[in-house]
Formats: sequence, structure tokens, C-alpha cells
Amino acid sequence: MRRFYNAWLVRRVAKAILTIYIVATLTFFLVRLLPGNPVDTFISTQIAQTGVSYADAAAQARSLFSLDPDQPLIQQYATYMVNMLHGDFGNSLLSPGTTVAEVIRTYLPWTLFSVGIATVIAFVVGILAGMVMAYRRESWIDHVLTSLGALLHAIPNYILAILIVVFLGVKLQWFNLTLARGSYSPGVEPGFTLSFLSDALYHATLPILAYTLTTVGSWALVMKSSTVETLGEDYVTVARARGLSSARIRTGYVGRNAVLPMFSALAVSLGFVVGGSIFVERIFGYQGIGFSLYNALSGRDYPVLQGIFLVLTISVVAANLVADIFYSRLDPRIRLGAKAKG
Repeated sequence: MRRFYNAWLVRRVAKAILTIYIVATLTFFLVRLLPGNPVDTFISTQIAQTGVSYADAAAQARSLFSLDPDQPLIQQYATYMVNMLHGDFGNSLLSPGTTVAEVIRTYLPWTLFSVGIATVIAFVVGILAGMVMAYRRESWIDHVLTSLGALLHAIPNYILAILIVVFLGVKLQWFNLTLARGSYSPGVEPGFTLSFLSDALYHATLPILAYTLTTVGSWALVMKSSTVETLGEDYVTVARARGLSSARIRTGYVGRNAVLPMFSALAVSLGFVVGGSIFVERIFGYQGIGFSLYNALSGRDYPVLQGIFLVLTISVVAANLVADIFYSRLDPRIRLGAKAKG
């Protein structure tokens, strides 16, 4: 059985690697379909302002951006793939001299901080709310929580972010939107100190609130459905017939089995943490990876776009792979399925 499971695992890893390669290839060609780019703008500006020839301007662009504008596209692709395997994603076109890796290292931790905290909060609250809705189904609290969860699930996060700005920032003035912009306040020294962590949390509060509210509803609804389905299983009926206490059944039988598929979904959702939210971070002025992606997209910064999309792809694919492995360890039927297919 272990041999069949190992073969299934190898297939899953190979599929993940192939997915990353295909997405990296598509990203390379698709971003070049966008009209205009900083390299062409730089060359045109140099020709207009200094009167140099196109060849001289292109040579300056090659030196400044580490990119050859006259190189055939397929050759650029081959160079990009080779460099990518060596961990070299090139330099930013909007910030000459700054590598894509430096851009990602600068902005990624802030998105991991805000969206990661929001995901954990939404998951825990959603699990608890879903179990309450399932055990009190058809009651007034079930109707209220179900309606609220469906409403929050239906509202796009950027719409909710705008509502938070209007009501909490403008109407009620609970937050100073100007001071809350950015990842942390100017003059605050980054480090593992209470002052820095509290300042960073203050700046991330509104994005965390937006992320939490727009995802907690879906977690609650899914947990309710899973719990209701588990309550109808035969082993729960047998446990009741044996006279086990309600608390024992709720935790040892219902809760444990109902939450099982939720953990695989949590692993997948954590993969999307890297992507952040381009609209939410832009609305709040929070300088995470989504904020950087918006700037790169607006400025046609090809290397940064490719680097961010690649990191996002790797995180999602890796999260799916981890979820499959994790779920297969918890549920033996996955391993039996791998054996049957083998």
C-alpha cells in the first residue's frame, strides 16, 4: 500500500511542478501583450531630450534595466527561464537597480502579516459560528447567523473596504486614515519590540478587518453544512444509542469529523495569502504585495509582475499539495484511492 501511495505522491509533485512551469510561461507572454512599457518610454525620452540615436538609447536601457529591448521574444523567454531556475527574477523597471527579489522581500511580509492574521481569525470564528448554526438550526440564531454569513460572503472585499473607510474613518472617525496609511509609521524602528509591533498592528487593523469580514461568512456556512451532514452519519446515531454524553459526541465524533475537510480548505486559502488583495491594500494605502502588484501593473513593470505572479503560483500550488498530503494522512480513503488507481 505504501508503494501505491508513494506513486500517487510522485504524480502530485510532478503535476505541481508542471503547473508552475505552465503558469510561469503564460505569465511571461501575457504581460508582454500589455500596451507600453518603461523601457520604450525611457528610449523615447532619451531620443527626444538628448538627441541620441535609438541604438545608443537602447544600449543605455540595456545597462539600466538589465533588459535587451531588441532581443527576440523567444530568446528573452529562454533567458528568463534559465535565470528563474537560478532564483534571478531580474531588476525592476520602475526602480532601476532594485532587484525583483528585493521588492518581494520588502512587501511580502506585510501581506503575510495582515492576511495571515485575518485568515486565522476568520477560520476560528467561522468554525465556532458554523457549529452553533448547525446545532441550533431553524432557530432564530441560525437564521440570523446564516443571513449574516451569506451577506458577508456576497460582498466583495473592496466594497467592504470602501464602507469601512466611509463609516469608521470618515463618519465615526475611529481611525485616522492618514496616519494609518503605509505599513508602519515613519520614524518607528523596525524590530521585535512592543512599540513596533503595536504600530504595525494599528496600520494593519483596517485591512485585517476587511479580510476577516469578507471570509468569515463562507467559513461559517461551510462548517454548518459539514456539521449538519456529520450529524446524520450512522456512527453519530450509534454513539447516541450507546449513551455517550452530548459533549463527548460533539467533540469526539461530530466536531472532529466535520472540521476535517475544513483544514484542507484552510491550507489552500493560506496559499492565497501571498497574493493579498490588490484592491484592499490600494484602498487603505497598505504597502503589501498587492500594493506592489498594482504599481507594477500600472507601470508595466514586467519583471516585478512576473516575480509576484510566480510567487503567488508557487504558494497556491504548494498549499494545494500540502492540503492533499495532509488530508490523505487524516483520511485513509485517499490512500486507498491512490492504491486503486495505481
